[in-house]
Amino acid sequence: MTNTRDQSSDPITIGLFLLLTLIGWVNIYAAEYDPDTSVGIFSLSQSSGKQLLWIGVSLIMGLFVYATDYKLFDSFAYLIYLIVILMLVAVLFFGKEVSGAQSWFQIGSFRLQPSEFAKYATLLAVAKYLSELKQKTLEVRHIIFAAMLFMIPLALTILQRDAGTALVYTSLILVLFREGMSPLVLIFLITVVALFLLTLLVQKTLLLIGIVIFALIILGLTARTAKRIGWVFILTILAVGMVVSVDFAMNEVFQPHQQKRIMSLINPNADPLGVGWNVTQSKIAIGSGGFQGKGFLQGTQTKFDFVPEQTTDFIFCTVGEEHGWLGTFAVIALFCILLIRLINIAERQKAKFARIFGYGVVSVLFFHFLINIAMTIGLFPVIGIPLPFFSYGGSSLLSFSLMLFTFLKLDAHRMQVLQR
Repeated sequence: MTNTRDQSSDPITIGLFLLLTLIGWVNIYAAEYDPDTSVGIFSLSQSSGKQLLWIGVSLIMGLFVYATDYKLFDSFAYLIYLIVILMLVAVLFFGKEVSGAQSWFQIGSFRLQPSEFAKYATLLAVAKYLSELKQKTLEVRHIIFAAMLFMIPLALTILQRDAGTALVYTSLILVLFREGMSPLVLIFLITVVALFLLTLLVQKTLLLIGIVIFALIILGLTARTAKRIGWVFILTILAVGMVVSVDFAMNEVFQPHQQKRIMSLINPNADPLGVGWNVTQSKIAIGSGGFQGKGFLQGTQTKFDFVPEQTTDFIFCTVGEEHGWLGTFAVIALFCILLIRLINIAERQKAKFARIFGYGVVSVLFFHFLINIAMTIGLFPVIGIPLPFFSYGGSSLLSFSLMLFTFLKLDAHRMQVLQR
């Protein structure tokens, strides 16, 4: 017999959401602040004024989500996914190109980025599929089908020339791992990434020789059964194929500016006045803040526009310059607390669909948080993804808010479902 008593909304998570959004809004204003004008934080001519409107829309949307029957998210997961996939296809033909990516619909002054909402739809679809499986361990066919669900929007987003957003879908591998995917698959994927980077750092001939020697060592240290030899042979061929195909990936998949960003990560001094400019100025801004920062609205790197895209991709620079180590530590701590809180909420779910969706939300938020901050301090190529709840942008804020409020809605009704 199910318990029909509703659970209250999670005040800690909502408080963290509001706090991060508020801090982000203030820093958007600080990034654009011009002491020579009298424009205030509420002015619609500024990004801060526009962002405040999007914050209001996000809160209204949150109330709408809470007024919706929680069962509809499960029931209409595939339909929502299909609608968003069609939007991703449509934007390729009817979309507007912005910053080299054709990923926006524009009606008058209003712009909408479907790829941001595709993340939400994909989380619903993956959660729907995996929650219907009875096995505790995912079989290969289950992994392939689930991967197809997020590889389709990934491929369509790449066609829009938005590789940064496309890479976010790879974070859903963590969801598959939580739901029973073999750790060997995760190790294999990490190895692929490592091989990609090594191919850019080391001469191909030396790397190929190293792969062959490593395979022979593995065979020498383990039992040389026909099955073991077969697996080592297959993995060696795959590794060699990965190394050989890197040139194709660099030339055909990544855009020229993305290629330069990857190479600048490997050699930061290769083009300090070109592609390396953003990261160099970003590190200067963060480093100049010292321990306590220069003070609110006192950032010189910000005021003289040394760091491009400072209200969006590089919003973290403003925190570092004006509030120093203390400010950056506080922001990182708030994100970590939010992520840990969401993991705890996911683990207490009685419905498999809610748990999987929750881990999807955690994976996407963690990827954005980790990569955005890593690229501002030069530990990852600049791929152009926002800091959740922080960066300026209506589509991204609505998407993140929709994910969070949907998960909290599912959690509020966790006692009304039988454990599956």
